[in-house]
Amino acid sequence: MMLRYFTAGETHGKCLTIIVEGMPSGVKIDIEKINSALAARQKGHGRGGRMLIEKDTAEILSGVRGGITLGSPIAMRIENRDWQNWSEIMGTEESNGKRAVECPRPGHADLTGGMKYNHRDLRNVLERASARETAARVAVGALVRQALEPFGIEFRRRVVRIGEVEDSAPELDEAFYDRVRNSPVAFGDAEREKAAMEYIDMIKTSGESIGGIVEVRVFNLPPGLGSYVHYDRKLDANIAFGVMSVQAIKGVEIGMGFGVASDCGSKVHDCIVYDNGYHRKTNNAGGIEGGMSNGEPIIVRAAMKPIPTLYNPLDTVKITDKSPVKASVERSDACAVPACSVVVEAAVAFEIAKAFLDKFGGDCMEDISSAYDSYMNRIKQF
Repeated sequence: MMLRYFTAGETHGKCLTIIVEGMPSGVKIDIEKINSALAARQKGHGRGGRMLIEKDTAEILSGVRGGITLGSPIAMRIENRDWQNWSEIMGTEESNGKRAVECPRPGHADLTGGMKYNHRDLRNVLERASARETAARVAVGALVRQALEPFGIEFRRRVVRIGEVEDSAPELDEAFYDRVRNSPVAFGDAEREKAAMEYIDMIKTSGESIGGIVEVRVFNLPPGLGSYVHYDRKLDANIAFGVMSVQAIKGVEIGMGFGVASDCGSKVHDCIVYDNGYHRKTNNAGGIEGGMSNGEPIIVRAAMKPIPTLYNPLDTVKITDKSPVKASVERSDACAVPACSVVVEAAVAFEIAKAFLDKFGGDCMEDISSAYDSYMNRIKQF
């Protein structure tokens, strides 16, 4: 069965609900790993007031018994603590109609979503389009990663750039990633971290928001995840889809990405060598060739646009009378790029887990392990 998930819930509703289908039985689940990822998503210099209210934790409702997956659908719930302030406005049975949104924000789903679903109160759009939904995705990513841990597959995330400030990364070793995990901006260089925080403060004071670039690397993958035989089985295509579906992402690149367009072939393609297995001298392909993992680390970068809710709002049109007005202002962040790195990591983790389980299939971890071992033994002889 293909790994998939569904989410439901609004940003100011009771909760976010998640159903994950296709997880094999026998996976050891540590709820604290899920909650740790949720906590990381809420951190970062430049976050808004909502993060002072929510303390996200996941509750597993089904599909796990005694800390072990059963093979049946897994349901999870993340409470929205802010619901107590919105119960009359966002009630499922009755609503008082207050805090209606009639002034769509440029860059958000407000206007087009209202036109598509015929909502005259654009709150019906923004409540679901909100990045609050990414908490559910983070929980899913942290859940499915635990099926990959027995095979030594590891994920590392970082922020490459926030606006005009770029991190310095001379060597991406474990010490670097330790600094990233403890950094308010997910940088590995202390001086660049300070510069980024000062830059965010300046952006916030001006009523603006700022975006950036995040990166995820995946280590210890076997070659052959994904496929070249059909478009919807290509690993890079599915990773790009998963990452582009994250709110505010406007660009995805793998390996050299757009850099491949400005160099000649001999400088782009990675020479192959053999030393107790096949390896590449470089990794410009970002670990994927022909839609398949090639055994090198997978490198994914994503560009996040500035959040469209501005405290110095842009011009728009009031949909009730078509008059020119300033856009609506909802509680927002000046910068959510560090949090975005957590969400993108979760999106990549899900696509990797899906490809891994598709390749080594099976209803239980024992069958998957046997298939994995058999495959790895075979390719050693290739």
